[in-house]
Amino acid sequence: MQGLHLTADLSRCQCDNVWLTDAVRLLHRCVQEVSHAGLQAVSQLAHTFPATGQGPGGVTATVLLAESHLCVHTWPEQMGVTVDVYVCNFGADHSGKAHALMDALVLLFAPQQVLRQALQRGGTPETLQI
Repeated sequence: MQGLHLTADLSRCQCDNVWLTDAVRLLHRCVQEVSHAGLQAVSQLAHTFPATGQGPGGVTATVLLAESHLCVHTWPEQMGVTVDVYVCNFGADHSGKAHALMDALVLLFAPQQVLRQALQRGGTPETLQI
């Protein structure tokens, strides 16, 4: 039950607005980036939230991976995005692939500010290394 959970909070994204508002297009790009990173998509789901008085609704794109999951949430009215990449490292260490996937998505959104975090999951306190 060991794995790596990466998160990124992206602020003041400079990307084309379509990446923040078009759930289908974002999901398609996420699946492409999953493949490019060497991970395996097994299912996917996209959802668009309704518009508000502040503008178009955000979207969520989720890709279920053989190795675990990718989830992207957008807030177009704030030009913000959160990204979660979680990979299980049961049969092999997929940490490098997780980092490659996260790097590609951060590049896509072109944020002016990024807060990244990494959490080692599973194992015992003696075996966890961050």
